[in-house]
Amino acid sequence: MARDVKEILKECEAFLEGHYLLSSGRHSGAYCQMAYLQQYPDKCAEVMAIVAEKLRGEAIDVVVGPAMGGIVYAYELGRQLGKRAIFTERVDNTMTLKRFAIHPGERCIIAEDVVTTGISSLETKRVIEAAGGICLGITCVVDRTLPSAPSPIPILASALKLALPNYEPDACPLCREGTLPLVHLGSRKINQQAKQTL
Repeated sequence: MARDVKEILKECEAFLEGHYLLSSGRHSGAYCQMAYLQQYPDKCAEVMAIVAEKLRGEAIDVVVGPAMGGIVYAYELGRQLGKRAIFTERVDNTMTLKRFAIHPGERCIIAEDVVTTGISSLETKRVIEAAGGICLGITCVVDRTLPSAPSPIPILASALKLALPNYEPDACPLCREGTLPLVHLGSRKINQQAKQTL
């Protein structure tokens, strides 16, 4: 029987509480620092086995992980499914397929660490489709989407669903309290305009 994923994340100190700026530009009182899970290949494989099991029998050709957060998870998911695993990366803050090729008609899934709004995954979906691939949807370790703000790309499988509130910056109760500094731990550059529009 699979162990509780949230407990595994806590063991790795990958589940944090405080005041965080998410890659969507929204604020949250909790953050999943998924790089900490990647320090432990055995735990990472254990968590990704839950995702892989949900995808058995799906017609998938390529697993695509957006850098940085999705690279290891795409690799591990590809390994467990016996599929090719590649990654997209940012060049001048634009997501690109710099090192690999997606062939026309290849059926691709996006492997993310955490999905909150799904907006970041849209960049990778555009890259897949520009290369002639078919984007089937997203897989992730942690699904943080809310019913009021579903992902624009279907989430096919996740290891853990977390119902953690997140806020527009001007409606953030943690900002109003003013006791915790806002911390940005992600790799995506977020400018002031993005904070206002995402």
